[in-house]
Amino acid sequence: MRRVIASVALVALLLGISAPAAWAGKSTDIALGLASFAVFNQVVGPLLRPHRAEAAYHHRREVVYVREPRVVYAPAPPVYVAQAPAPPPVYPNVVQYPHGRYELRWQGQQYVWIWIAAVPPPPPPPPAPAP
Repeated sequence: MRRVIASVALVALLLGISAPAAWAGKSTDIALGLASFAVFNQVVGPLLRPHRAEAAYHHRREVVYVREPRVVYAPAPPVYVAQAPAPPPVYPNVVQYPHGRYELRWQGQQYVWIWIAAVPPPPPPPPAPAP
């Protein structure tokens, strides 16, 4: 069996190598090539996959119709949920630093960051008198 497969593969390889390259110069050449391939399939096809003579066997097939009740799906009623509107985002309008702070204020027709310096700490108390 291996020798048969090897010899068929060798013959197919030699035919593939020895066949000239296909050249289709015009559209009519392409059409003729496709038509000849179709005729080749019609001639060789039945030899490769023979059909049974189904005309000799007339099977009486019984057809049964089953009527099932129709199923109708109604769309679900809409559900409305009352929700409070989301609160607006809270942005800081004061940014605190150790030596002062920025405050966001409305000035004219726009918001402006204003720097306010921190109040310096009071001076230290005078030294106590000596007794």
